Amino acid sequence: MSGRFAPTPSADLHLGNLRTALVAWLAARASARGFIVRVEDLDWPRLPDADAIVRRQLADLTRLGLTWDGEVVRQRDRTDLYEAALARLAPLVYECFCSRKEVATATRAPHGTTPRYPGTCRNLTAAARDRLRRVRPPALRVDAGAAELMVHDELWGRYAGLVDDFVVRRADGVFAYNFAVVVDDGLQGIDQVVRGDDLLESAPRQAWLATQLGFPVPSYLHIPLVLAADGTRLAKRDRAQSLTGLLDAGLTLPGLLSRLAHSLGLAAADEPVDLMTLVRRFNPARLPREPWLV
Repeated sequence: MSGRFAPTPSADLHLGNLRTALVAWLAARASARGFIVRVEDLDWPRLPDADAIVRRQLADLTRLGLTWDGEVVRQRDRTDLYEAALARLAPLVYECFCSRKEVATATRAPHGTTPRYPGTCRNLTAAARDRLRRVRPPALRVDAGAAELMVHDELWGRYAGLVDDFVVRRADGVFAYNFAVVVDDGLQGIDQVVRGDDLLESAPRQAWLATQLGFPVPSYLHIPLVLAADGTRLAKRDRAQSLTGLLDAGLTLPGLLSRLAHSLGLAAADEPVDLMTLVRRFNPARLPREPWLV
């Protein structure tokens, strides 16, 4: 089985992306798993210079010493697999004609930030669907039956979430993140998912979907984000926080690894470390639970 790192080619990796990649690699290697890199580029026609960005992202991982197993997989090449998985879900799928604005006005989850879909289009008549198709193309949603699911996170412990009727294919025909990532993880044998804690809320949805598709639910590890000194999230467009920008500013690769390790509680400040040392020290339950301010 394997862990993975799955960047989007919207811009060069920033310090937070590099830190997540390091944790994902350490988690996989410390548990004797394989490590896979997957490029999540379903929106690639909309992203300028996506291929060049992918090459730079992979080069940055290599410079940090984060090796991976097998060839890099790109989502844009896997639409046939998503279509096949969608066909298996057919009994649970229905057309939705709601706009983003209409969904955004829905009641929000009590412990989350994502609007919960109220089921507006779940029971439309055939005549109503025909009429609405003339106005706008539908997205496809799954009828989750208002399931509530508990997942286990290696850092945060048990996390419960309500699974609403989420989108599996958007109105523009592009498969949704929550759908594609589950299909990819299931087909690639990913049983360990490491990512930022901003995605913890999506874990119950994805675990539910994995079960519906007959895939095992992976173990989860959601790590706190890297934030700027003012508490805002780092943006990929901030070149100063990219690997090239950091090196241009005088930081060395060993210095960067030491800095990342210290932020994770795996090394003392400015302690020289190597990847194998960090593998031996790695314990997901002891990772910090607060964001790293840089």
